[in-house]
Amino acid sequence: MENRYDIRRLTHAEISLSRNKGGILQGVVDGQICEEVVVYRAFPFKHDSSYISIRNVKGEELGIVYMISDLDKESADELEKELQLRYFLPKVTRVDSVKNKSGLWLWDLQTHLGRTKMVMRNLHEHIQYPGGGRIILTDLNGKRCEIPDWQALDSQSRKKLEEVI
Repeated sequence: MENRYDIRRLTHAEISLSRNKGGILQGVVDGQICEEVVVYRAFPFKHDSSYISIRNVKGEELGIVYMISDLDKESADELEKELQLRYFLPKVTRVDSVKNKSGLWLWDLQTHLGRTKMVMRNLHEHIQYPGGGRIILTDLNGKRCEIPDWQALDSQSRKKLEEVI
């Protein structure tokens, strides 16, 4: 890039992504082989299949993929897999309880992967509202869960959430 603040849009002709034998995401960007690339979603995160930053292992941005669907099938598939690994979030299917004990918020949740418990000191630092009814919970240890749409939960779960959000 000419200027470090320029944003370079990568087209399907300029980028190709695949995995090496060890499972590491690698790429060819503008004819240059990158033995390892790192991917990040650009803010806002609600655009989960667009504005993907492609960087080398030094953290230097090589460019932005505007839409994953613009890439060839193998590159798009590998990019989707890498994003799922990087931004893995169990999805909450039910809220069993939310209690405040001794200054800590104790959450007992059911996710699509099974039961989990979370502990938070204060809610305003551990709950994010990205929009569209979506809630992201982060506990004291950095464990995260997502409620894709809190209003789509069962009535008992909604009631427990309404008491704290």
